[in-house]
Amino acid sequence: MEENTIIDVIRELLESKQYTKLRQTFAEMNTADIAAIMDDMENEDSLKMFRILPKDMAADVFANLEIEDQQYIIQSLSDKEAGNIIDNLMADDATDLLEEMPASIVKKILANARPDTRADINHLLRYPEDSAGSIMTVEYVDLKEYMTVEQAIARIKKIGLDSETVNTCYVVTNQRILVGTVALRYLLIKDDDEKIGDIMNTHVISINTMTDQEEAANMFKKYDFTVMPVVDNENRMIGIITIDDVVDIIEEEATEDIEKMAAIIPSDKPYSRIGILDVYKNRMPWLLFLMISATFTGAIITKFSDALSAYVVLTAYIPMLMDTGGNAGSQASVSIIRSLSLGEIEFADLFKVWWKEARVAVLCGVTLSVANFVKLLVIDRLAIPVAAVVCLTLVIVVIIAKSIGCLLPMCADKLGFDPAVMASPMITTIVDAISLLAYFTIATQLLHLAV
Repeated sequence: MEENTIIDVIRELLESKQYTKLRQTFAEMNTADIAAIMDDMENEDSLKMFRILPKDMAADVFANLEIEDQQYIIQSLSDKEAGNIIDNLMADDATDLLEEMPASIVKKILANARPDTRADINHLLRYPEDSAGSIMTVEYVDLKEYMTVEQAIARIKKIGLDSETVNTCYVVTNQRILVGTVALRYLLIKDDDEKIGDIMNTHVISINTMTDQEEAANMFKKYDFTVMPVVDNENRMIGIITIDDVVDIIEEEATEDIEKMAAIIPSDKPYSRIGILDVYKNRMPWLLFLMISATFTGAIITKFSDALSAYVVLTAYIPMLMDTGGNAGSQASVSIIRSLSLGEIEFADLFKVWWKEARVAVLCGVTLSVANFVKLLVIDRLAIPVAAVVCLTLVIVVIIAKSIGCLLPMCADKLGFDPAVMASPMITTIVDAISLLAYFTIATQLLHLAV
């Protein structure tokens, strides 16, 4: 059944107050699909749907809702109901929700949550934003070396439902030092009396609580894991990060990079939910900065106005040179920014990267110049000296643009700035000014013009 049809059926059941049939319908659906439908409903209908949900599904559906819908539902529930929802959420999901809520509501919710839930949430809230510690969950299966396989399986049965995953279990000492891991499939095929210490994997790859979330996501990609342990500086087991959290991180970081590359201050809200004033505030600073920066191009044109008056035809090729330079610089910067984010290159590779881009720039510049030279002579019917000025400038502009496009992001990354800031708008503004300087300098020399 298509989603639109399902929504129509649910609306009809809500309007006719057939709540029993609606509950049966929900019981046969996936929690993520229910959440998607609730996100498309009006707030009042969404709240009605949530109250009708079977209790064993409510927390899972809630975890999949957009943050604005979560806030509306939490604020609409009684203190006890809100506390129950928080108690049934994974600690990382509950923490993400409470970080977005007003302090007064957070206080009320935590007051009605279980003591162990409050302790887990407060534990996660103390880690810096965007760190591994802030996105981990503390619900995992821990085992001891002296346990037998039979005892380990019994422990999994006891705490498994309250854990994020049981596919991988973590072996810790009494001081919670992480010493190994054991996969559930090994426990199922080993003899009941075998010791966990004898079958565990001792080569454990872990993430520190203070590791940046983007670096954590890259580690998942590198090792092809679905879950990784999080430890403190003394290798004590603190929590785990699962692949569903990593997918969210990748989406968040990619969106942030795209916005920065478009000269927009990143926002943590989806476009459909951000207000006009917020959009204005995110875009205006960079537009103002780039506009002021672009005044340098006007100053350069003014300086060479006498030269332009002698060869007015030169003016016609300014847009082509500036656009080609901007495009060439953008191609290089996007490739370098992406490679930096994936860890494929680092600052130590600066000269090697530049040398590669320089050779590419020469090939591109010469190709463009040859094609342009033919066009200038055959179609535009320019004199050979003027055509030579335009085409020589084109080669130089492409070389400079690609050099700037690769060097700026790498230098920004080395200085601790996000390399995405040095993307298309910034590169284009710089290259425009340099293109004009090169153009007019070459023209004054080859055509013997007075400045």
